[in-house]
Amino acid sequence: MTVAPERISANHWPGLDTVPSGPRTAVASRIARRLFITAVNRLDVTVTTARGETWGRGGPSMHIVRPDEFFARIGTGALIGFGEAYLTGSWEAEDLGGFLTVLASDISTLVPAPLQKLRTLAVKRPPKKQKSSQENSQDNIAHHYDLSNDLFELFLDETLSYSCALFEGDPADARVADLVSAQERKIDRMLDEAGVTEGTRLLEIGSGWGALAIRAARRGATVRTITLSLEQKALADEKIAAAGLTEQISVEICDYREVQGSFDAIVSVEMIEAVGWQYWQTYFETLDRVLAPGGKICVQAITMPHDRMLATRNTYTWINKYIFPGGFLPSVQVVDEITSAHTTLKMHEPFSMGLHYVPTLRMWDEAFLARSEEVLELGFDETFLRMWHFYLEYSLAGFAAEYIGDHQLTFSREGAR
Repeated sequence: MTVAPERISANHWPGLDTVPSGPRTAVASRIARRLFITAVNRLDVTVTTARGETWGRGGPSMHIVRPDEFFARIGTGALIGFGEAYLTGSWEAEDLGGFLTVLASDISTLVPAPLQKLRTLAVKRPPKKQKSSQENSQDNIAHHYDLSNDLFELFLDETLSYSCALFEGDPADARVADLVSAQERKIDRMLDEAGVTEGTRLLEIGSGWGALAIRAARRGATVRTITLSLEQKALADEKIAAAGLTEQISVEICDYREVQGSFDAIVSVEMIEAVGWQYWQTYFETLDRVLAPGGKICVQAITMPHDRMLATRNTYTWINKYIFPGGFLPSVQVVDEITSAHTTLKMHEPFSMGLHYVPTLRMWDEAFLARSEEVLELGFDETFLRMWHFYLEYSLAGFAAEYIGDHQLTFSREGAR
C-alpha cells in the first residue's frame, strides 16, 4: 500500500524541525516556564529536567530532556507546542497516558483564571482550508484515513473497527481477548437501536472498513454505506465480496450532504466529529430529509461538555494539526438543541460509553507499539511513531479523565418510539 509521505514527514509541519528562537520567543519561554511550574506543582505528577530540577506533588512522571526547546515550544505554540515537543523528543514520559490523564483532569484550571480571559489572544484559529465544507472534506478525511490500510490493520482488531468498543461488564476489567466481541456488541447495539432487521433499507454514513455494513447485511438488511476515503472503500469492497454480500451492500464515495433516497434506518459511527460545528445543522437536516416515515437513527459520537465545546470551537489544536484536520467534538446538549430546533427528530435518552474507550485505546496503542518495526517498514518514520503514540495516549487520557465522552444517540420522529 502506498504511503503519502507529505502527510507523515516531520518536515511537512513548519517549525517542527526548527526550535523557535528570537527575543519574543525568549520572553514567551520565560512566561511558559513560570506557568508550567506553577501548574505542575499543584498536580499529582513528578516532573524532572536534565538540569536536575524536580516539580510536582508526586505521581506519573515526565522528564524534560531539552528544557530550552520545551519551554520555547510551549511558549510560542501553547498546547500545540507541548505536543510538538513530544514529537521531537524534548520530553518523555514512561506512562504517557497516566501523565496526560492527570493534566486532562485539571485542563480547565491549568492556566490561572485571570489569564484565561486572554485565551482568544493566545490560541490560533483553525485554518480556513480545514473547514469541513463540501470542497475541503475529502482532503480532511484523506489526511487520516488514506494514510495506509496496512497501517490500520497492524493495530486494530480483525473487524477493523476504528471506534469505541462496548465491553461486557466493567471496562476496567477488559482484556485484549474481549476486543472483537466488544466491537461486535457495539455494532449490534446500534443496529438494535435503529431497528435493523430483515428487509431494512439502511444508510450508513462513514463506512469504515465495512464491519457494520457486513453485520447489518447478515441480518437481512440492504445497506448503502458512504465514505470519502478511497482507501477504506477499496478494502471494504474486498471484505464485502469475501463475505458474499455484494448484492446487499453498496459502498459509495459520497459526501453526506449529497445523499438522496429514503431509508428505514440510518447509522453513523464516530463520523460526526469530522463534520465541523458549522455544519452540524446541515448534517442532522440531511438525516431528517432521507429518513423514511417510522424510521430510526443511531449516531455514535465522541462528545465534550457543552461549556468546553462553546469555549473551544474556534481553537486550532494539536489534534487538528496532526491527526484530524477540521474535526471538532459536539456536546450532547448541542445535538439535542439542533435536532429539536431544526428537524422533526426526537433524541432518546443518551447511552454513555466513554469509559469503554480507555481499554479500547490502550489495546490499540499496545498493538501499535508492539508492531512499530512493521510500521517503519511501511515507510513511516520515527517521528510518526511518536506522533501516533501521543495521539492514542492523548485520546485515552481525555476519556480516562472524562474530559471527553462517547455516546450512542438514538433518534426517531416526534411522538414515535
